[in-house]
Amino acid sequence: MARGQTGAAAGRKANGADSKAQAGKDELLRYYRDMLLIRRFEERAGQLYGMGLIGGFCHLYIGQEAIAVGVQAAKQPGDQVITGYRDHGHMLAAGMDPKEVMAELTGRSGGSSHGKGGSMHMFSLDHDFYGGHGIVGVPASLGTGLALADKYRDNGKVSFTFFGDGAANQGQVYESFNMAELWRLPVVYIIENNQYAMGTSIERSSSETHLYRRGASFRIPGEEVDGMDVLAVKAAAAKAAEHARSGNGPYILEMKTYRYRGHSMSDPAKYRTREEVDEVRKTRDPIDHIEELLEKQGWADEATLKGVDAEAKKIVADAAEFARTSPEPDPKELYTDVYAAGGAAA
Repeated sequence: MARGQTGAAAGRKANGADSKAQAGKDELLRYYRDMLLIRRFEERAGQLYGMGLIGGFCHLYIGQEAIAVGVQAAKQPGDQVITGYRDHGHMLAAGMDPKEVMAELTGRSGGSSHGKGGSMHMFSLDHDFYGGHGIVGVPASLGTGLALADKYRDNGKVSFTFFGDGAANQGQVYESFNMAELWRLPVVYIIENNQYAMGTSIERSSSETHLYRRGASFRIPGEEVDGMDVLAVKAAAAKAAEHARSGNGPYILEMKTYRYRGHSMSDPAKYRTREEVDEVRKTRDPIDHIEELLEKQGWADEATLKGVDAEAKKIVADAAEFARTSPEPDPKELYTDVYAAGGAAA
């Protein structure tokens, strides 16, 4: 495990930010609420999948909540976020209505994509969220395109482009890196390294297991971040965004994290031990980390934390009921949103 530090061995490492980052009471409580909402939402999504109310693939974000929440905390209005198919947590962190997200999972008309996208293809321009994409590695290409548009428009925006450790081996990622640095595009590539891709540990699939170094041949700077520490994520994302926003080109952040569930709901995750998962939950859990900070500062007691949890569970229960009772999409929806509305003909 020394090469890639898979699993529990990839402990709470500092990028210089997690040991120094500070936050006030209200900020920490907001992060705690946001991460807990994502976790409770994903737990309920897993239950609905088991009941047959969610079909197709379903990739849960449990364990990785600090990344989506931390990056959103560093994001400025108008900055874009784009990711792969493990996207529910990103949408909730972006501020999308949990009812719309859950209804999309169940393929109902009340969903964020009117029931046509399902788990892997959600989208919201209102929240600067550009998907949810089912093809491995595609967010790198599309996110680079978003950054090219920002550069062309000179609008001062940044594209936060997420993909996983498995996608990091895709050829299109490196084509995107090359163009992004050549044209000095304002993009922050965020590699969510949860150690196992679709089921193969990183040291068995990657000759270079420190993924933040993948941009070195393109002269793109990068760093490793403790993706289980929301404050470290926020600090690193803010630093990288400032680099990109200032005209210095792309930046790579490797978020070292860990998913507690299998790659998807159909994955029993037999390639790792239960003891390994339990050790990460016990020593590195991102939500427990914030609980500890809140209690250490005297900013929250057990009753306060239980109240936040009860609130999250109520929101998720309401979302599940909305998803269950929302009607099926009208068949006419098959013909909508196929093409973008164009301007008047010349």
